Amino acid sequence: MESNPLINETLLQMKYARVVNLLAERLGITHPQALEVFYNSETYRHLSDLRNHLHNMSDAYLAEEITNENGCQWAT
Repeated sequence: MESNPLINETLLQMKYARVVNLLAERLGITHPQALEVFYNSETYRHLSDLRNHLHNMSDAYLAEEITNENGCQWAT
C-alpha cells in the first residue's frame, strides 16, 4: 500500500470491516463468506490503490458497488 500521511492504516482497516459487515447483512451470508466476496472484488482491488481515492466513498456505496459487480455469486 502506498504511504500517505493523510490516510491512517487503522482507519482504513476499520472501513474494510464495516463494508464486510454491510455485505454480510445485505447478502444474508456469513462474515467469512463476506470477507471472501470483499477480498475477491474489483472494488477492493481499486480500493487498495489509494490513488483512486475510493477510501473516501461511504461504506454503503462500497458495499453496493461490490454487490453489483458482475460475478458476485452471492447477489440476490
